[in-house]
Amino acid sequence: MLLFFMALIGILSSRPNAAAVQDGALLLNLDGIIVEEKSQVDPLELLTRGSAPTKEYLRRDIVRALEASVEDDQVKAVVLDLDKFAGAGQATLTNIGDALDKVRETDKPVYAYATIYGDDAFQLAAHADEVWVNPLGGVAIAGPGGSRLYYADLIDKLNITTHIYKVGTYKSAIEPYSRSDQSPEAKEALSAVLESLWEQYLDDVGAARPDAKVGEIAADPATYATEAKGDLAQAALGSKLVDKIGDRVAFGAHVAETVGVDDENAPGSYKHTKLPVWLAANAPDTSGEQIGVITIAGAIVDGKAGPGVAAGDRIEEQLYKGLENEDLKALVVRVDSGGGSMFASEQMRKAIMLYKERGLPVIVSMGNFAASGGYWVATPGDQIFAEPSTITGSIGIFAVLPSFEQALADIGVNADGVTTTPLSGQPDFVGGFNESIDAVLQSSIENGYDRFLTIVADSRGKSKEQIDAIGQGRIWDGGTARQNGLVDKFGGLDDALAEAAKQAGIEGDYHAVYLEPEPDQFAQFLSGLMNNDEAQQGAANSMVGYVAARQQMQLGRLATDFERLLMASDVQAECLECAALSTPSSASSRRGADWLKILGTFAASR
Repeated sequence: MLLFFMALIGILSSRPNAAAVQDGALLLNLDGIIVEEKSQVDPLELLTRGSAPTKEYLRRDIVRALEASVEDDQVKAVVLDLDKFAGAGQATLTNIGDALDKVRETDKPVYAYATIYGDDAFQLAAHADEVWVNPLGGVAIAGPGGSRLYYADLIDKLNITTHIYKVGTYKSAIEPYSRSDQSPEAKEALSAVLESLWEQYLDDVGAARPDAKVGEIAADPATYATEAKGDLAQAALGSKLVDKIGDRVAFGAHVAETVGVDDENAPGSYKHTKLPVWLAANAPDTSGEQIGVITIAGAIVDGKAGPGVAAGDRIEEQLYKGLENEDLKALVVRVDSGGGSMFASEQMRKAIMLYKERGLPVIVSMGNFAASGGYWVATPGDQIFAEPSTITGSIGIFAVLPSFEQALADIGVNADGVTTTPLSGQPDFVGGFNESIDAVLQSSIENGYDRFLTIVADSRGKSKEQIDAIGQGRIWDGGTARQNGLVDKFGGLDDALAEAAKQAGIEGDYHAVYLEPEPDQFAQFLSGLMNNDEAQQGAANSMVGYVAARQQMQLGRLATDFERLLMASDVQAECLECAALSTPSSASSRRGADWLKILGTFAASR
């Protein structure tokens, strides 16, 4: 009972106090990642681990905070603390950059500070009036792309048999298990998308900081570093990437000249209001008619997992609850997913279709990704909005199943038995798959692809042949997707809401009603009590630390790849390229390290 009341008091006291807003700066200390939907935190896992996971910030919260600061005289400036920023999708960063530009248009200064600016941090910082860098830091612009892991040779050495069933020339999600390199078709499709993303990145930062030599430095980073004799902070200053060099104390003192010194009067302190407090004091507008918003973010999976992953049962249930609200005039589907389970994708699509059957307009808003299963759930949209940097398409499905007959035979384990039909005991993960089960599974995949084509063709007003020509698992950037008819218009969530209001015949005010579960207050309380060790570990205090942090993130892809191979549960409509371009979670990085140890131990034993 005592623990219960202590927890209750803690939860209540941990809630942001709206009355704590003070004249000064709005401080956005983005010590984590920016997401479309926050991941569910398991209180038991928090207690057993003893440290909080990487922090997550909602894109819509940051945008709302910035927009609210535009008209509020209490906000004298906006400060972006990007020292521990772990990243976000390019469409998300563009959206927040636009909100920062609105602040600057009111002549309120925007200041940015970090030790190391990577691509993501610099895209935000470029929209600041003044960009500061620590004397020991610098700017590292790498551009999108890089290598990924291919396991065909390893799988052969381990004597694991991979059974691959797929449709689509460009469906590259199976290639890590069947090849030792990237196929020319996959490379062609990915190159086209990455070139478009890079061009849009340069356009964005170039418009915000016209004098910054971003493209030149990215093209020849070695000269950039050596000519500065390794002083990357000075090199960034000379290349107009940053405006001033100084440590955190000097930066804070400079901000205080505009907003005033904090009452604590500590070195580098300045008057400020933190993001949670500011959000508490500036609640979302709830005037006018209601438009429902369902968020489908993260990997699409079966069951009731999440938020943070798009679980079919959970999102279906949220959509059903939304139907009970007779005040909803329309539905906006916000998609930020590279896909996953075909079954869960179809489950969510059918639930969305119920809104159309009721006569409500359905508008789709694509975020960073809406590919494969993420496009599947977008097909009910009367209109589909995307950003130019959205990655979409990847219309194709696959399945990868392993069997271990050779590996087990090597250690003296064999399989034998009696069958009555060609499918008796199949699929046999110990004795191996036979031709009959292979034919059945491949036929099932082909049927699923045909269904995917039919759904897209019907929703887009095209023939299956036309969709197949732009399908085959190929990914597209938002601009090209608009040209080939997979997307209708450019725009963000606000544009989708406006279109939904228009189609619903709403002439006055309207507001979004998010169809989502209430956050676990106890888990949030525990997270606040614990040290964010992983964010601390991910914070780069030098260029070497920055490179090391990026290296650790690759371990997350290792975990995803092996779990897809060994723990697959269903036919997948998934975009491999989306996973490679997203920011791996700290949890997946830990799982990747575990897989690396397992593989090392197994290899040593052989």
